[in-house]
Amino acid sequence: MTEIEGYARYAVLWAPPSGSGLARFGARWLGWDAEAGRDVERVAVSLPRPLPEMTRAPWRYGFHGTLKPPFRLAEGCDAAALERAVAQLATQTPPARAPALAPTARLGFVALTPSGPAAEIDALAGICVENLDRFRAPPSELELKRRRATGLSERQEANLTRWGYPYVFNDFRFHLTLSGRLQPGEAEAMLAAVGPLVAPHLDFRFDLDHICLFGDPGHNLGFRLLRRYALTG
Repeated sequence: MTEIEGYARYAVLWAPPSGSGLARFGARWLGWDAEAGRDVERVAVSLPRPLPEMTRAPWRYGFHGTLKPPFRLAEGCDAAALERAVAQLATQTPPARAPALAPTARLGFVALTPSGPAAEIDALAGICVENLDRFRAPPSELELKRRRATGLSERQEANLTRWGYPYVFNDFRFHLTLSGRLQPGEAEAMLAAVGPLVAPHLDFRFDLDHICLFGDPGHNLGFRLLRRYALTG
């Protein structure tokens, strides 16, 4: 079992079941397997720019959907206590269901998102954000400056101040990132390439029945999937 202590940041995310077709697709698309902790040979696709260049931003996070965004541990907190809290939360929280995942570029980058309203997943993310916030250290001034540089609404600024991240609660959209920001025309090319590759691994609905604790080792190294927890509430 992977050691959980000593990571620069932690996050609660969803990742496809180990060994599933969707997990294999995600690892080969991004070039990083967060569960195995190793680089993976990329899938061969024809795109306007090399795939590693177009996926540089999401590469180190691994293939995932965010629930509680990455955070540094607050003073006096340790990873063992966080792990116990995540495990307990999972026992109190039921699985969430949403319409099938589908590739889209509506968020400004290519990602898999539910193809319709996903109120149960939105609620689950809100529970993770609020329930685990006692473990989160406040963001640094550098982190705040970086978030604000993208241009935030009044509500997103309030989220950043209160929760350390702008895109929570009403501004949350569950997604599995497949690219960084793209140049004009690139989204269409990537959607055309990714659609046939991922389609065989997408069911007619999306069942989120577990959550994962991830660790960020820092130094621009890839995130690691540390633990999985079944949602049994």
